Amino acid sequence: MLVRLLYASRSATPVTPEATEAILAQSRAHNPALGITGVLCQSGDIFLQVLEGGRDAVNRLYNQIVRDPRHQDVSLLHYEEIAERRFAGWTMGVVNLAKVNPAILLKYAETNSLDPHGMSGHACLALLGELFETAQVIGRAG
Repeated sequence: MLVRLLYASRSATPVTPEATEAILAQSRAHNPALGITGVLCQSGDIFLQVLEGGRDAVNRLYNQIVRDPRHQDVSLLHYEEIAERRFAGWTMGVVNLAKVNPAILLKYAETNSLDPHGMSGHACLALLGELFETAQVIGRAG
């Protein structure tokens, strides 16, 4: 059974481009064997991530993230059973918010900055879907 899980967290330490790339490299190395695909959105110390795959694999990975000392304020925003993946081509894509039109963020949030902790899960999922559909997701395909 396939599921889609959406969560937000804050980094426990300052986020550097190298740290984000290390997260992506680790995801891209491990996720194919687990059957997990998804997209990571990062802005400042905020992470918003969609994970798709088998229920057990996604649940295990999410539980690892919750226990990871690099994350704090981890919030489950959305969880659903799905018939098909939306991000099937990505072992882990990434959204570069520096290149996103602020109007897209304002469409789903109170301000033009990423604050998933202040948004509904449905709004976060819709935002990521629009970013994906408008080719704002970058990175190596799975």
